[in-house]
Amino acid sequence: MTVVPVTSADLDAVEVSWFAALCSDDYAFLGVPDGALRSSWEHCSAIVREAEAQGFRNILCPSSYQVGQDVLSFVAGNAPITDRINFLAAVRCGEMQPIMLARTLATIDHMLKGRLTVNIISSDFPGEVADSAFRYQRSREVVEILKQAWTRDEINYAGQVYDFKGLTVDPARPYQTGGPLLYFGGYSPAALDLCGQHCDVYLMWPEPKEQISERMKAAAQAAENHGRTLDYGLRVHVIVRDTEAEAREYADHLVSRLDDEYGTLIRDRAHDSISLGVSHQARARELADKFGYVERHLWTGIGRARSGCGAALVGSTDQVMSELEAYRKMGIRAFILSGYPHLDECRHFGARVMPHLKTCALPEVYGRVPATTPPTPLGTGDRH
Repeated sequence: MTVVPVTSADLDAVEVSWFAALCSDDYAFLGVPDGALRSSWEHCSAIVREAEAQGFRNILCPSSYQVGQDVLSFVAGNAPITDRINFLAAVRCGEMQPIMLARTLATIDHMLKGRLTVNIISSDFPGEVADSAFRYQRSREVVEILKQAWTRDEINYAGQVYDFKGLTVDPARPYQTGGPLLYFGGYSPAALDLCGQHCDVYLMWPEPKEQISERMKAAAQAAENHGRTLDYGLRVHVIVRDTEAEAREYADHLVSRLDDEYGTLIRDRAHDSISLGVSHQARARELADKFGYVERHLWTGIGRARSGCGAALVGSTDQVMSELEAYRKMGIRAFILSGYPHLDECRHFGARVMPHLKTCALPEVYGRVPATTPPTPLGTGDRH
């Protein structure tokens, strides 16, 4: 398998992140709504605090127009109740006028003292069905304007979507030098080109490792075309227990009340439900065995009731650690994990796996902010 080199130092350390279920994506039984787990400030901020307590270095705060909470308000609200964990805020390009977005993100970065990272999203707006090329062009222009706002005294930009001349931006400088790191996911040529030219971390959803390797090579080539290199991240669910049998049993339990017709409705309500990436998740389900496993420890059952990331690493502590190590050796630098229910699985993973991982925060590795904490030491029993 081809190993794609990454740019960051200390390749034995990885950024391990959790997931805040802002978009009504939390279940005790997948596809069965549970009022106690609904998307609310109380529930989702509790997930953030638990992730910080368990030692996760970042947390993805997703964006949706149909369900859930506003991402940037949520992240800002968490600034005074956290002090170590970073926030990966999903920003749908074009939702906010880009210069105002630059100011908002800079303000939040100061509130967080440099703990902000940004996930660039290019999905349709409500009621919009835009051409893919247009959506990525819009995102490109937003990113380029953000970078001007964060690094220059004046914005001058002439694009297909936005046109600004002679606009001063003081005080729009973020806390981090050059602005927050940009994470990005997308499979089309236009998406890869945007990521290769302007973003820092290329995010992928779970597929068989050979397909992930191909995605990494394509992204690496796109970055090389612009004289750049990228880091790589994997967004994947986890089910980790003391034994493989217990983990597989819990996976079966999780979908034991799922009505597939309702699961389809859940998938289709997402604005990315027709994207190329989602189609690859569906293909992985088609290739899986009768129990839903496309690889021994990669279970696609999650995708029966979820758009986007649709598979989970399932196994014992040792098996899940081995899978993460295999991905790390491929060149994956960041892991964005989640599980159901999110609080419970955060504790399972935190107790069983986190003590054995050497972790880092990528903004510190990149030198965007001064290092506040050293990489966590390897725990007893670590296999590195």
